[in-house]
Amino acid sequence: QLQLVESGGGLVQPGGSLRLSCAASGFTLGYYTIGWFRQAPGKEREGVSCISSSDGSTYYADSVKGRFTISRDNAKNTVYLQMNSLTPEDTGVYYCAAPIITVQAMCVPVYDSWGQGTQVTVSS
Repeated sequence: QLQLVESGGGLVQPGGSLRLSCAASGFTLGYYTIGWFRQAPGKEREGVSCISSSDGSTYYADSVKGRFTISRDNAKNTVYLQMNSLTPEDTGVYYCAAPIITVQAMCVPVYDSWGQGTQVTVSS
């Protein structure tokens, strides 16, 4: 299994921004498609965004499109998720995962294995 560590979460007011980081350990991140997922209290985990290793193509859930931006810095072995215009519905624990496959523009994790994630709370 690939080792990933999420960070950057916190408490932010509606309309604010956060930048999440996903740092890879023990493997070269640039070889893999990386995805961000989130789980709100009482809800199923859902895909948020992913970025391809091959051509850098990005994918976003409709709920975050236009507000979130995924990027990668292969030199730092890190993937980022810039989150703008946050709303309370964005609250949840955010996880990154790899490897990811894309199916009809949806990000799907190959393995059902998750770390601690990072908490994002959007509240006034």
